[in-house]
Amino acid sequence: MLNLEISAFCGGAFQTNGYLVRLRDDAWLFDAPEGVADWVAESGAKLKGLVLTHQHHDHVIGAGKLIEKFSCPVWAHSEPSEDLTMAKRLEQMMGMRCPLDDYAVDHLLEGTESLSLGDLAFDVLHVPGHSPDSLCFRLAGQPLLIGGDVLFSGSIGRTDFPHGDHDLLLSGIREKLWPLPDDTRVLPGHGPSTTIGVEKTTNPYL
Repeated sequence: MLNLEISAFCGGAFQTNGYLVRLRDDAWLFDAPEGVADWVAESGAKLKGLVLTHQHHDHVIGAGKLIEKFSCPVWAHSEPSEDLTMAKRLEQMMGMRCPLDDYAVDHLLEGTESLSLGDLAFDVLHVPGHSPDSLCFRLAGQPLLIGGDVLFSGSIGRTDFPHGDHDLLLSGIREKLWPLPDDTRVLPGHGPSTTIGVEKTTNPYL
């Protein structure tokens, strides 16, 4: 594997994971949980961009502060919208304000099958069902998948939100993730990492 350094950050009420991927002097962040901007600054990383696996509130709440600190571009499947972030719905569910700083998406990935970030190349896998814009990023030719809220250790992404689709999520996992090598390490949006092989044989939802 490439000489990568991958660091995980977990923040916010939903214990959301963000992943800082560093290759030599350059770094890219996947997802922006609450508090991640200060964490990236403390790491000393030269942040080149933010990549969003999807735009639910807990994955983008740190995006505005990150952009303000680093003036970095953002990649995502779709343009930001209340329909995707679900900030107002979350406020109704939790009975408390869920503010969200404005952010913009500079590079849209809808219909894209590959993504180049400096010297890194990723296969882009669109796996909706948890959210319409859910993407997984496989490091090209390497056993590593940044999976967002598609597949977890022993579980899958929730599908009881607006635009959730349980059957679509299951079929997407089987069609797009199961063909990956069993030793592919999955870095999920919540909880510990796992592998494709482990989930194939033990995940009760699949």
